[in-house]
Amino acid sequence: MNDTDRPEPLSHGLYIVATPIGNLGDITLRAKDTLARCDAVACEDTRVTGKLLHHLEISKPLWRYDDHAGERDRMRLLEAMRTQAVVLVSDAGTPLISDPGYRLVSEARAAGIPVTSLPGPSAPIMALTLSGLPSDRFLFAGFLPNKEKARRDVLEELAAVRTTLVFFETAPRLGKALEAIGEVLPGREVAVARELTKLYEECRVGSPAELALHYETNPPRGEIVLLVGPPAAEVVSEADADALLREALETLKTSQAAAQVAKLTGLDRKALYARAMELRGE
Repeated sequence: MNDTDRPEPLSHGLYIVATPIGNLGDITLRAKDTLARCDAVACEDTRVTGKLLHHLEISKPLWRYDDHAGERDRMRLLEAMRTQAVVLVSDAGTPLISDPGYRLVSEARAAGIPVTSLPGPSAPIMALTLSGLPSDRFLFAGFLPNKEKARRDVLEELAAVRTTLVFFETAPRLGKALEAIGEVLPGREVAVARELTKLYEECRVGSPAELALHYETNPPRGEIVLLVGPPAAEVVSEADADALLREALETLKTSQAAAQVAKLTGLDRKALYARAMELRGE
């Protein structure tokens, strides 16, 4: 490669780059360009990232930065970022999402080092879009704890959250996780998404019991995203709705009262507005 063919170097700083979660074809053009132009790559496993760079025909210094990295490792990276372009990747997907990097980004920003993030593959988002579960609101909660009591405590803490819950899980622990969900969050729809973007990609939806039975006879492999649908909306009687409207009308305009009760109950706002008008005329 002559000098005219060499890519222009990047300005100094930290570049957070999402990498494929299975299918190497999911690397973005911008990610490939940034990897080609950076000075070094900080990664969880140099062997994993080395394979990706080899596939992309890119050669860069690889610096290990994983869960065991300490203050000394961060200081080395931060010092390098003052004059060089350093890319941060995880083994797969978007860095910092249950992967190392939070402290590095926080300290880089505190030190005035430029930070750029390149969007790309993310297993939680892909699983959410595949599952058919409500996606207008969701909560990503990382890995469920391994110990039974801690796992149940987390599920009980999230039981009242009216959103789809998204977790990471491992294949050996899937059965216990489904059992706990069935006991702590009964009646919820659950999705198991695994091997995403790979040959045996699967997204199976059902009750915790149905899924547990399936995977008992068909042991899963690969990395898993576990999704739990939101709780069913409570049925609100007309008398309860009227009581809420009367209370709201004491301090709010009719439209505001209807909107507030609609938000609390999930009932139709227009119908509540019409009923509020009736109550005002009583």
